[in-house]
Amino acid sequence: MAKLALINKQHKREKLVAQYAKKRETIKAKMSVNATPEERIDAMKKLAKLPRNANPTRLRNRCSVTGRSRGYSRLFGLCRQQVRTMASEGKLPGVRKSSW
Repeated sequence: MAKLALINKQHKREKLVAQYAKKRETIKAKMSVNATPEERIDAMKKLAKLPRNANPTRLRNRCSVTGRSRGYSRLFGLCRQQVRTMASEGKLPGVRKSSW
């Protein structure tokens, strides 16, 4: 299981991204092709003043059970080990063992 501090840090980042999403979008819209160079520079400065953790690229997908970041499956929101154990226990609906 991932350290609790890493999981909490991830939750903090998710909240910040959601909080600043609209603001980031409006600032980025000002950096359009039609904007003058001065407007673009001003918009870039405003974007740089936002918190670093408000940037969605700093988010990392984590398993909802263990907090593991590697081997993450977007379909289930779980890491590969949890997908395997839950599927074998029958806890994932619609997932069956393959045979051909």
